[in-house]
Amino acid sequence: MGSYRVCGCFTRSFKAAELQPPDDVREAFSKYTEGGTHMTAEQLGRFLVEVQGASEEGIGLRDAERIMEEVLRRRYHIAKFTRSSLTLDDFFYYLYSVELNPPIISQVHQDMNAPLSHYFIYTGHNSYLTGNQLSSDCSDVPIIKALQRGVRVIELDLWPNSSKGNIHVLHGRTLTTPVELLKCLKSIKEHAFSASPYPVILTLEDHLTPPLQEKAAQMMTQIFGNMLFYPKSESVKEFPSPEDLRYKILVSTKPPKEYLAGGNFVANNSQSEKGKEPDDGLLDKASADDQVVTQENDSQDIKIDREGSELNLADADELQQSKSLAYKSLISVPAVPRRKMDESLKVDPDKVGRLSLSEQTFERAATSHAMDLVRFTQKNILRIFPKTTRFNSSNYKPMVGWMHGAQMVAFNMQGYGRSLWLMQGMFRANGGCGYVKKPDFLMNSSPESPDIQLVNPKANLPVKKSLKVKVYMGDGWNLDFKQTHFDAYSPPDFYTKVGIAGAPVDEMMNKTKIKEDQWTPVWDEEFTFPLTVPELALLRVEVHEYDMSEKDDFAGQTCLPVSELRPGIHAVPLYSYKGEKYESVKLLMGFQFV
Repeated sequence: MGSYRVCGCFTRSFKAAELQPPDDVREAFSKYTEGGTHMTAEQLGRFLVEVQGASEEGIGLRDAERIMEEVLRRRYHIAKFTRSSLTLDDFFYYLYSVELNPPIISQVHQDMNAPLSHYFIYTGHNSYLTGNQLSSDCSDVPIIKALQRGVRVIELDLWPNSSKGNIHVLHGRTLTTPVELLKCLKSIKEHAFSASPYPVILTLEDHLTPPLQEKAAQMMTQIFGNMLFYPKSESVKEFPSPEDLRYKILVSTKPPKEYLAGGNFVANNSQSEKGKEPDDGLLDKASADDQVVTQENDSQDIKIDREGSELNLADADELQQSKSLAYKSLISVPAVPRRKMDESLKVDPDKVGRLSLSEQTFERAATSHAMDLVRFTQKNILRIFPKTTRFNSSNYKPMVGWMHGAQMVAFNMQGYGRSLWLMQGMFRANGGCGYVKKPDFLMNSSPESPDIQLVNPKANLPVKKSLKVKVYMGDGWNLDFKQTHFDAYSPPDFYTKVGIAGAPVDEMMNKTKIKEDQWTPVWDEEFTFPLTVPELALLRVEVHEYDMSEKDDFAGQTCLPVSELRPGIHAVPLYSYKGEKYESVKLLMGFQFV
């Protein structure tokens, strides 16, 4: 492990600990080799089925042979081998390989033929911002990064430029520097399907005049071409499925005519909530009937109220349609008009749409209209966005949204922290494709159904299953960090925190003992987590380095969907505080459902 200089006078030397297979690995090897020194492909296949949870249909003799060949090739760097068996060290190498033995299923495996409303969708908020919400640059770079991570919903705020002749993307009424819409659209086209073939949805916060809406429509039509999805009619009874929309780009915003008819069209920076759809108008603001809003015309500002005091609404509709027909024809996920909560959550049997709520409004609705939210999201799409005071691009806890069926829990992907880790963990499910099928209890619940209790945080729910998690060891910090990164005078003192995020009754956190002066700590500790709603549970894992005098140092994290965990012993890769995967840092962990 190297030497450390202490007080500039002398050095302390520490011997590097050699990685050794834990007892459970030795026992498994001995059991399946019947006490032998080499494991055959047939024996490996039995181990994979009986311990690692592989199906007998999915793992045949040839599959076990391929795994064996890959282990030997990686370990010994020889193309062909005369030996066709694994030693204990080879077997341990396989189990501790992130590429060969990951903890969750790495392919898309859920049914992708249900309507879009049946899925949680990986959703970004202010996708163009590089940093904070007030003064950071706007760029296509964070959009590209989000798409490369599998994010499927990209948000763009559209504003006229200073000359009113072109379209900028920026966070309105702040000091953020704009980026041209054209540049963003080109980057979206290039990277939309780099991580997933399933549809990308553009949520547009539109502050444009009708001529600029028409220009935006032309840009999207020309750039996206056949990738752009056109709805068959203005209103549909059901959304298409992700499978039907593979390699398609969808547009979601309010149809221009509805801006006028609802008295909510804003083209001169007059919307509330940082230029988003009005925040709390559903519950505690004046009715839209009493609001007077402003539409910027090419030659003059025309004030419009619901009675059309200065402009006849019929003429306004005609103007709108003549300028924005092409724009309206692109909208395949229409935003529904904003009303009081009872009215907004009514399900229309003849059409579907998207409703947006701020996190504060949603929290109140989750208390007063829990079942209405679940019922609404069985057919329609609900989007939740961060409150305006999150200037540093922080995020809220997403689990409450998911517990009530919200498909688009919009996050600041440029932010950091535990809430974002949960988001990233949820969307590691289903092969990381950005669409995760909602559990049955959210799709089948009704006021009479016992499943309704699952969205009640105070309900006394039965335990459906328990998850046993064993933390064996960790490795790789000495490769990814400098020798003195954690401690200038000795090797690090690591400990691991393991817990559950999910239904309130399921949430808990445990931690291992501290292993002093070890770059390759061995904990060999087991924890049990009872789960009442395992369908939405996420396994949280964090590693920290104990510091007696200061705050403990962060040393890695991951978050994994419990429903996707593969039983048995697996290598678990860790990620940085910003959510970037480390090259070498990993844990060896065991999972068992009882």
